[in-house]
Amino acid sequence: MRAVIQKGKHASVTVDGQITGEIEKGLVVLLGVTHDDTEEDAKYVAEKIVNLRIFDDNQGKMNYSLKDIEGQVLSISQFTLYGDCRKGRRPNFMNAAKPEPAKELYETFNSLVRQQGVEVETGSFGEMMDVQLTNVGPVTLIIESDDR
Repeated sequence: MRAVIQKGKHASVTVDGQITGEIEKGLVVLLGVTHDDTEEDAKYVAEKIVNLRIFDDNQGKMNYSLKDIEGQVLSISQFTLYGDCRKGRRPNFMNAAKPEPAKELYETFNSLVRQQGVEVETGSFGEMMDVQLTNVGPVTLIIESDDR
């Protein structure tokens, strides 16, 4: 499982002109699922994201987690995170999981974040989405479940 996280404020996702998810402060999470991912991968990534200390304390040091600041997550499924651009000019998405298991693990991830007391807003799985974000810092990090 691969997550690109961005510290943000005023982030939203729109599908067919309708806002499906919106946060004021927290993290925008672009989440990709590959073939061999399991619930354990989702647990690892969810726990890491919720507890990662990347929000500023009173001295401006990254010392607070999402839970500490009572932040929110805007979670967006993103199969293109597993795009392989090494050969040719068109990305190969063979490493991305098929839609059914990917959706199940995406929903599991969102549920696991919610179980830790964090509000989760979402896009619409498998739909064309417009994402708007004010990236604070900017702070953008990549978390991979293979790194555990």
